[in-house]
Amino acid sequence: MQTLDPARTALVLVDLMPRIAALPLAPRTGAEVVAASLDLAEAFRAAGAPVIAIRVERPGVVEQPPGSELVAEVAEAADEVVVKRTIGGFHGTGLDELLRERGVETLVFGGIATNLGVESTARAASDHGYALLFVEEALAALTEEEHRAAVGLNLPRFGEVVGRAAVRLD
Repeated sequence: MQTLDPARTALVLVDLMPRIAALPLAPRTGAEVVAASLDLAEAFRAAGAPVIAIRVERPGVVEQPPGSELVAEVAEAADEVVVKRTIGGFHGTGLDELLRERGVETLVFGGIATNLGVESTARAASDHGYALLFVEEALAALTEEEHRAAVGLNLPRFGEVVGRAAVRLD
């Protein structure tokens, strides 16, 4: 069981956008990832811990593809929205400054895709010195193999992969 200090912990939700959540994903659907992420967001908000939603915009295009906004419920649950133009959420976004201003030291991740946006953001977060947790039920990738490689091999090098029941804010 992970007992986290809500004054020093943030939930980071990566790329929960309609066009991404609608993709064929594994090991769970985008709708399941969104539901698990919203469950986490509710717990974080109730404890007074910030919820940061990150969404991607394609650089150099006049108009973003349909479905590029956050899923409406995710946007409502977010205290802050960060727009990225790379795979990861740190480069050129001000995310580190936003987290430091809030005194955040630990990041709890959910999002799509486990091995792309989530992993890239996590790698940079690790480089910035944050402690990291990855909630397995709040993650999915384009294939089962990519997801399993990320949660089994890559993400444990930067933090801890946990089940939702193990995340508690006190």
